[in-house]
Amino acid sequence: MLEFNFHPFPIIETERLLLRRMTNDDVNEVFELRSNPETMKYIPRPLAKNNEDALAHIDVINKNIDNNIGINWAITLKDNPRLLGIIGYYRLQPENYRAEIGYMLLPEFHGKGIIPEAVNRLITYGFKDLKLHSIEAVIDPENFASEKVLQKCGFVKEAHFKESEFYEGRFLDKVIYSLLEK
Repeated sequence: MLEFNFHPFPIIETERLLLRRMTNDDVNEVFELRSNPETMKYIPRPLAKNNEDALAHIDVINKNIDNNIGINWAITLKDNPRLLGIIGYYRLQPENYRAEIGYMLLPEFHGKGIIPEAVNRLITYGFKDLKLHSIEAVIDPENFASEKVLQKCGFVKEAHFKESEFYEGRFLDKVIYSLLEK
């Protein structure tokens, strides 16, 4: 069975991006992301109402890292420490050598290729460093932008679950994309 260890925290670079650990200094940007109906549209979680909610989210992320049960990075441009988005591995399944990747980005940075650049780098990290065999992404079938990113990064549609999640009084579909280690 795989054993994950995120200590020391892996700071990751791409051509344009620096993926670093989130801190409480990111609270305003995390609030901006998590309180925005546009960025949260396809994420079945309550909107952040204030900075306390955002700090609680950062705290959960950092506890998961400390306990080696999940890892998220702040997405930043190399020349600016400001958080533009969040990307990471959730629902790690060490017994199956599998993890779920997820990401979100402030709307003003959409369409600039930031997420594909970060996802491609984390695919390498997932297979090479974490020794995963497969990576999955779970998206809302209406989330065409995310679907495009996944297809661009080589993911293949594996399943479409009909009304499989109950959230805020309605049943939601979910689509699973996956990528197997080459």
